[in-house]
Amino acid sequence: MIRFENVSKHYSGNVTAVDSLDLTIREGEFLVLIGPSGCGKTTTLKMINRLIPLSEGTLWINGKKISEYDIHELRWNIGYVLQQIALFPHMTIEENISIVPELRKWERSRISRRVDELLEMVGLEPAEYRSRKPAELSGGQQQRIGVIRALASDPEIILMDEPFSALDPLSREKLQNDLLELQNRIKKTIVFVTHDIQEALKLGDRICLMNEGRIEQLDTPQGFLEHPANDFVRQFVGGASRQSMFSGNLTLEEILRASGRAEVHADLTGAGAIAGIPASAAVVSADTTLEDALELLAANDIITVEKDGEILGSITRQSLLQFMSERVKAGAVQ
Repeated sequence: MIRFENVSKHYSGNVTAVDSLDLTIREGEFLVLIGPSGCGKTTTLKMINRLIPLSEGTLWINGKKISEYDIHELRWNIGYVLQQIALFPHMTIEENISIVPELRKWERSRISRRVDELLEMVGLEPAEYRSRKPAELSGGQQQRIGVIRALASDPEIILMDEPFSALDPLSREKLQNDLLELQNRIKKTIVFVTHDIQEALKLGDRICLMNEGRIEQLDTPQGFLEHPANDFVRQFVGGASRQSMFSGNLTLEEILRASGRAEVHADLTGAGAIAGIPASAAVVSADTTLEDALELLAANDIITVEKDGEILGSITRQSLLQFMSERVKAGAVQ
């Protein structure tokens, strides 16, 4: 889908922002670029839609060099979401969402249907929000509009540059969950820049950790937690090794009690089945260990936790990886 082939970006003064990058981003993948300030992650993102030109190498999208695309054609097929939402304050929400479809000369009726569809997709009632101005919305609601505006013309690729970092923790977590749910439905190719390892572990199908313009490790969230490639990666993720992560033989019951996260769907009252857990979810014992649960979640999106014939709750891949990353960041792992 997107392929960097020996791509570099140099600036005057002998500064190299990206150094001989080789990276392939798969169609429908959620790839997170992460690393310390100045590592090249935002430069890498902006080279995809030619906001920053390459100095060396070749960048391909769908087998075609980006230099061969008409710049408008390229950018119309790439949605872009910034930390600074940049909604036009004098325009209504409908007008903000409609900008790119209008540039592409969609029919008015088609644009109107698309606006309603997108607002409903992020839980905003069209009749209530379509005619509002950005100043009438909360920060979280404005950021939702920023996300769906990037989706308005149904692009194949979405670029997101630290889109949630300015939000309060509750709004940020809610939007992370909304984005995961949305991606499960739309299956876009998303390239997401963040400086937050917890956010990366929660959202990414794969994570690309960069340092000084080069890739230190490209792996799944589980791979980062279990098999950090070197000391830099280990320190960035939080110093967790596979052995320390699994020390104490945490069970799923203990994880459910400690987590208290919305994705876990657990009240631990032993009152029986809990609404919202799919009937197809694999059922496992409450004394299943964390290590075994990771293996199970490699093959199942969700597992149901059972004890003495009663349902305690359920755990998803995202909620378990988020729990692990929070323990690492909080220093809870011994």
